[in-house]
Amino acid sequence: MLGKSSIWTKDFIAICLSSFFLFMNFYTLATTLPVFVIDHFHGSQQQIGLVLTVYVIAAVLLRPLAGRWADRFGKKKIAVVSLALFLACTVMYFGARSLPLLLVLRTLHGGSYGMASTAAGAVAADLVPASRKGEGIGYYSMFMSLAMVVGPFVGLTVTAHSSFTVLFAMCCAFSLLSLLCGAWMRQPRGEPAVKQSDAGAGGLRLGNLIEPGALPVSLAGLVLAFSYSSLTAFISVYAKELGFEHAASYFFICFAAMIVLPRPFIGKIFDKFGEHVLVYPGVLLFIAGMMLLSHAHSAALFLCSGAVIGLGHGAIIPCFQTLAVKASPSHRSGLATGTFFLLFDLGYGLGCYVLGVVAEHTHYHTMYTISGALAFFTAIIYYILHHRKQIAPPALPKRSVMNR
Repeated sequence: MLGKSSIWTKDFIAICLSSFFLFMNFYTLATTLPVFVIDHFHGSQQQIGLVLTVYVIAAVLLRPLAGRWADRFGKKKIAVVSLALFLACTVMYFGARSLPLLLVLRTLHGGSYGMASTAAGAVAADLVPASRKGEGIGYYSMFMSLAMVVGPFVGLTVTAHSSFTVLFAMCCAFSLLSLLCGAWMRQPRGEPAVKQSDAGAGGLRLGNLIEPGALPVSLAGLVLAFSYSSLTAFISVYAKELGFEHAASYFFICFAAMIVLPRPFIGKIFDKFGEHVLVYPGVLLFIAGMMLLSHAHSAALFLCSGAVIGLGHGAIIPCFQTLAVKASPSHRSGLATGTFFLLFDLGYGLGCYVLGVVAEHTHYHTMYTISGALAFFTAIIYYILHHRKQIAPPALPKRSVMNR
């Protein structure tokens, strides 16, 4: 097994657990803060979207800098510093007594989240053997996907049976565990030393903040994130409107099951057969699940839609993240990871606000129908910017003047 280049080193497990608790905090708050805004501040759907959007926009603005700093100063150092800031911001939720204060806090919290998640993803990419990159990043993404489901389930269960004070205390515990796991991990061995000209000099040029090789799949991920944002932002309110409050938390359990169960095979399929056999079926399943959700008139259909969406989402995201890293130079893996999540978060943030406006002026059924239809553009962008380039015939060599 050692000859095969082991993935499951203690450092890789540590960064996976750190990422898990980081995203547990993110998704727990993302699904429960809409209820908090309504109950404590009597906010509108548009204000709910704003509370979620400022967080993500702050993350988007910090991600490129975090990727640059990670490549320049060391990925572990940036990860630990940003995780400490993330913990400090989480503690401040106990003092959020008004909507303006909450918006300021969400902005600070989002910035620290953007830095931490970018640095952690870059560390994970460095720890995975090159020969098993797809499989390794797939496992790392599985921890994020697991938090994407367990977080909302725990958050909705706690708020249904307890108070937001308990919820915020639990989120502080998640943040502390994330910091401890990140600090326990060692600096990735063999982390490329970046020349001053690559990471330090040149100022804040676009090339020092964005990795061009990661842009094609990152743009496709932006569209998917726009559509996906409607789930974490409004599923709890939608379920309450349908009378399925008891099923809201179990929606994410179904979602998680269909992400986690096939995950051991996703990375192996990627490494053996390529990304196309996962991306296109994944997009179709995601769309089918969203359409089923928009017409869910029973708890059974509501939960079934979560399973279908999870199966599609779980096939796409590891592929996109792996492609972003593989398409970039090894010494710019931090920027590549930052670029992918920058555009993913941008799509998520815009989706929270825009789809909130759509829901406020139409209906949740309409909003989820639109979300599913928009996901189709994920496949179109992926084909145009990535797939088509692979199948295009090589250009014929130009004949020199000497051969005419």
